[in-house]
Amino acid sequence: MSHEKELNATSGWGMLVVNLLMYGAVVPLFVAGVRTLSAHAGLAGGLELGGSIALLLAAIIVSCGFLILTPNEAGVIVLFGRYLGTVKQNGFFFVNPFASKRKISLRAHNLNGERLKVNDKAGNPIEIAAVVVWRVHDTFAACFEVESYADYVTTQSESALRHLASSYPYDSWEEDNEAAVSLRGNIDDVSEALERELGQRLGKAGVEVQEARLSHLAYAQEIAGAMLQRQQASAIIAARRKIVDGAVGMVQMALAKLSADHIVELDDERKAAMVSNLLVVLCGEREAHPVINAGTIY
Repeated sequence: MSHEKELNATSGWGMLVVNLLMYGAVVPLFVAGVRTLSAHAGLAGGLELGGSIALLLAAIIVSCGFLILTPNEAGVIVLFGRYLGTVKQNGFFFVNPFASKRKISLRAHNLNGERLKVNDKAGNPIEIAAVVVWRVHDTFAACFEVESYADYVTTQSESALRHLASSYPYDSWEEDNEAAVSLRGNIDDVSEALERELGQRLGKAGVEVQEARLSHLAYAQEIAGAMLQRQQASAIIAARRKIVDGAVGMVQMALAKLSADHIVELDDERKAAMVSNLLVVLCGEREAHPVINAGTIY
């Protein structure tokens, strides 16, 4: 639950005129006091000098009450340790001069996280980094719930990214569960999970996460070579599997066509030899050089 309350501050232009008149009255009053003292009227001159000094101090105190806020900037007002409210309008205002005023930017901030070396769910060392777009939406929580909301965002973003990396494998291999969510294969799902976790963590500091996405993902240098070989092997196996499936289909089609058109009648032994030859031709990596039989097939 948010404890922020919006404060409608008074326009500062009227008080600015009063403040300028106070400064303008200091000099004549001071000069009058000096003249009175020189005329040997000690009490009256002292009162005029004391009044000028008091008026100057009052003008300085009034000057401390002015507050200027630009668009997407808020001012948190605290009087003697008591939270009075937050001014969110932009402009020139006047608040209690004895209150402390802290300005907080409500603009969107970019956190370009550093590359972290962590272990994924399978225990493989990986390098990961993320970009987080965030902004302050609760000034009370940002000021009073945490020591420094900017440092809090940085620390919690790193912690959430480490937790995310340890919750998913880097990749889902074909021999493993293909439907498993992985860091590399499901970037959008992983980014949404990171955004949700950051929203829960940073909400305590009055921070709203607008976007969170992975900006870097790679295996650590010590295993990058081995993992590249594994990826290449998986790609080769997948390609071979597709080639074999296609070749078997073509052989079936050829045998069915020969039988349906009554071109040639083959016994099981000849069919097996033909299947073997066709698979060698279709699945081989090199160009086939067939031997033409000029005699009978028997």
